[in-house]
Amino acid sequence: MKYLTNDFLRQHCKSILDFYTPHVVDTNGGYFQNYHDDATLFSKDKKHLVSSTRIIVNYALAAITFNNDDYLAIAKHGLDYLENVHWQASSHSYAWTIANNQPEDMTQQAYGYAFVLLAYAAAKKAGIIANDDKLIATYQMLEQKFWQADFGLYADEISPAGILSTYRGQNSNMHLCEAMIAAYEATNNSLFLDRAKLLAHNIAVRQASLTDNLIWEHYTLNFQPDWQYNKDDPKNLYRPWGFQPGHQTEWAKLLLMLNQHAPEAWLVERAIFLHNSAYDLAWDAEFGGLIYGFDPTNKWCDDEKYFWVQAESFASAALLYAQTKEQKYLDQYNAIWQYCDQHFVDHVYGAWFRVLSRDNVKNSNEKSSAGAKCDYHTLGACLEVLRTLNK
Repeated sequence: MKYLTNDFLRQHCKSILDFYTPHVVDTNGGYFQNYHDDATLFSKDKKHLVSSTRIIVNYALAAITFNNDDYLAIAKHGLDYLENVHWQASSHSYAWTIANNQPEDMTQQAYGYAFVLLAYAAAKKAGIIANDDKLIATYQMLEQKFWQADFGLYADEISPAGILSTYRGQNSNMHLCEAMIAAYEATNNSLFLDRAKLLAHNIAVRQASLTDNLIWEHYTLNFQPDWQYNKDDPKNLYRPWGFQPGHQTEWAKLLLMLNQHAPEAWLVERAIFLHNSAYDLAWDAEFGGLIYGFDPTNKWCDDEKYFWVQAESFASAALLYAQTKEQKYLDQYNAIWQYCDQHFVDHVYGAWFRVLSRDNVKNSNEKSSAGAKCDYHTLGACLEVLRTLNK
């Protein structure tokens, strides 16, 4: 039971933060985002909107949890960079990537705007910002740039030339649901809760009904399943092919978080189905952990182990245990944690490794990199379990 205690989770959060805190602040602006296993830095000038915003969330929420002014100052530092460097006032848009503090890629991604909204929600919770103006403004930009009213979901990408891509996906909508929940918690404005519920229903019920009630990643312009998209690129960082077990469990977690704010039976029912399906199909009985992806016939198509899949899955197991009191979810939570403690947690330098082979061999000495990892999933999962424990 040690893994489901306040002491363990708080200590583990602290150990993750201790890896980043001495190095994360770039005095020339923003955060350093590229770390080797021993915390030495590489590509110091490269910054990514996803990491810039996620690290704000990490430190804002940690400041609340630990009542730590140093963490609060780090979060404020990142918010300044988001507002003064990523934000491009002339085009009313955010730079997706930054090099040497100058915009590099100006592609507009709904996925990135999701984390902008999440960062403002965390900043509001932590008292860094005093009102809801920035959250409302971000919601309105999403509405103008990406909202597809006929489908009740967001589009994904606008080119630097201003052309809206025909690609539609669930991943950006999932993180937008997450951000809307956080924005509601920060503001108590039902605008955000209503949108979160709509996104959840439209992805986890309506869209899933098209694909055996599991959540497929990729869709056509009319939100029909696109079975071929990235089939030759199953390891794509943001748009991998196949069913993603980690996204089934991440949605399960979000549905249960929504249920805490606006209880409805379908939220719990869908959470149970998605989590159970992912665990049953993706748990590796031989080497431990959950694999990355399975195909439409339920055969594994990517058997590597990713840090974030394990983190989201122990979070959904913990929330399901809190909701149902079923022993199997506690057993799953402990099994995932025991596996991660043995293989993913770096007990020498701190934080988590990013990717392992099926038999748990590390394939890189890059622990975190811009846009790919900043221990947002691991820290956030621990904080969400802590929050659930203390309700």
